[in-house]
Amino acid sequence: MKRLLFLLAVAALALPATALAKGPSQARITGPGLTKAIVIAGAEAEGTPIMDLADAAGFFPAAFGQEPDPMSLAPPKSTLGPKYSLDYVVPGGNNLNYKIHQDLYPYASSGGWSFMPKGQPIFDMTTHGGWFQDARLKGILVAHGLPKSVPTQTSSQSSNAGFFSTGKIGALILVLFGIGAAAVLTRRHLRGTAT
Repeated sequence: MKRLLFLLAVAALALPATALAKGPSQARITGPGLTKAIVIAGAEAEGTPIMDLADAAGFFPAAFGQEPDPMSLAPPKSTLGPKYSLDYVVPGGNNLNYKIHQDLYPYASSGGWSFMPKGQPIFDMTTHGGWFQDARLKGILVAHGLPKSVPTQTSSQSSNAGFFSTGKIGALILVLFGIGAAAVLTRRHLRGTAT
């Protein structure tokens, strides 16, 4: 029995670093309806807010792969709704942190979806990537500050709304018209004095 335990201990030490890979220590979510980023941080332990989010977003199978593979290479056919950005910080040791990006679609008509691009560096490998679905995703994000229902404006619409309002476009057109008219009158005046 002691020999078996010794062999198991040696085998565990011989595993590559990716097999012992840790999860994220921080997640930062940005997107429509948020006035500031949602930041979730904490220890990698079952039931902590960071781990609940990582599980619902499919972080582990998307980052490291898993058998059977729950990831899909093809995007879902359902309506996805607005996209949110999720940026993880994954501690790598020796003061090295990996930054891993994932797109979130919590308001998808078929339930929450996430997408992690393939090929992002993490430990001694790159992310597996793909699409992942978990119905818990929206509830977890709402508990941390995401709007309960789909925001009416996307962040790009709201950031440009002030500049592209109807009144400002009208004023811009009037100014451009005035500049054009002044140029035409100046040109006519110069032609008249030249003759």
